[in-house]
Amino acid sequence: MPFTLYMLALAVFVMGTSEFMLAGLLPAIATELDVSVGTAGLLTSAFAVGMVIGAPLMAAFSRRWPPRLTLMICLLVFAGSHVIGALTPMFSILLITRVVSAFANAGFLAVALSMATTLVPANQKGRALSILLSGTTIATVAGVPAGALLGTTLGWRTTFWAIAILCIPAAIGVVRGITNISGNHTIDALSPKLRTELRQLTTSHLILAMAVGALINGGTFAAFTFLAPVVTETAGLAEGWVSVALVMFGIGSFLGVTIAGRLSDQRPGIVLAVGGPLLLTGWIVLAWAASNPVALLVLVLVQGFLSFGVGSNLITRVLYAASGAPTMGGSYATAALNIGAAAGPVFGAFALATGQGLLAPVWVASALTAIALVIMLLTRRTLTKTEVEVNH
Repeated sequence: MPFTLYMLALAVFVMGTSEFMLAGLLPAIATELDVSVGTAGLLTSAFAVGMVIGAPLMAAFSRRWPPRLTLMICLLVFAGSHVIGALTPMFSILLITRVVSAFANAGFLAVALSMATTLVPANQKGRALSILLSGTTIATVAGVPAGALLGTTLGWRTTFWAIAILCIPAAIGVVRGITNISGNHTIDALSPKLRTELRQLTTSHLILAMAVGALINGGTFAAFTFLAPVVTETAGLAEGWVSVALVMFGIGSFLGVTIAGRLSDQRPGIVLAVGGPLLLTGWIVLAWAASNPVALLVLVLVQGFLSFGVGSNLITRVLYAASGAPTMGGSYATAALNIGAAAGPVFGAFALATGQGLLAPVWVASALTAIALVIMLLTRRTLTKTEVEVNH
C-alpha cells in the first residue's frame, strides 16, 4: 500500500481523537463554562451535524483544487479551531469552533477517501479504506482514553491544545507524503462536472449503500454513546472500567476494519452475509448479558469488531457505487458515516427518555441493524456489485 495512505491515516487519527474525546470531557466543560451537561452535549451533536453538511459542501467547493492544498487548508482550519476552543471562556464560541472543526474534518476525510481510491488499483478500494479508517479506530483505542486522562489530570483545555499540536506532524506527513502527486491535475481535468457527480445521488445503488451504511453506523453509535452507564450501573463496575471498555471496543473496531478491508473487495457478500446476522445477534446478547461484567467486556470487543467490519464494508460499497463521482464520492461516504453517527445517539437518547432503562440504546442498535439486514437481504445483488459491474 502507498506510504501516502499511512500519512492520511495519521491525520484521520488526530481528527478522530477530537471527534470522540468529548465523551469524557463534557462534565468538566459544563462546570467551567456554567452550562448543564445536556447543553454541553450539544458540542457532540454540532460536530456530527457539521460533518454531514460539511462533507459535500467542502468537497464541492474545493473539487478543482490540488488535493494537497485542500488537505492542508483543512488541517490548518482544524488546528486553529482547537486553539480558539482552548482559549475561549464562552460556550457559544466553543460550539462554533466545533462546527468549524467538523467542516474541516469532513472536507479532509472526503478528499482523503476519494484520493485513497486513486492511489490503488480499482479492485483494492477496500484495503485502502481499511488503512485510512484505521486512524479512526486507533483513536478510539489510544487517542480517546489518553485525551480523557489528560483532560482529567490537566483540564479539558489541555486536550484541545494537544489536538492542535498533533496537527503539526499530521500536516508534515501530508506535505511529504503527497508531494509526488500534488501537482498532478489529470483527475481534475477529466473529472465530470459537479452536476454530473451530484446526479449519482439519484442512482439506486448509491442510495442503497449509503442508507444501509448509515443504519449500521447509527446502531453502533446508539450503543457506543451510552456505554458508560451500562458499564458502571448495569454491570456494577467502577468508573475506571469505562476506559477499559472503550479500549476493548477500539481494539475490536481496529481488527474489524483491518480484516474486513482484505475481504470487502473480492468477497463483499460473505462479509455482509456472515457479519450482518452476527452483529444483530451480538447486540441482542449484549442487551441480555450486560449485567455480567466479563460477558459485557467480551461482547464490547466482539461488537466493535463486527460493527466496524460490516460498517467499513458498506462504506466501501458507497465508494464503488460512487465511482462515477471521483471528486464527490468521498463526501458521500463521509455523509453516510456521519448521518448514522448523528442520528444513532438521538434515537438512543429518545429511548432512554421513554424510561425503558439503560439498555434501551442497545435495543435501538438491534432495531437499526435488523432494518439494515432486511434491506441487505432484499437487495444483496445490487449492494455487492463491483466497480466494473457498476460502470456497466
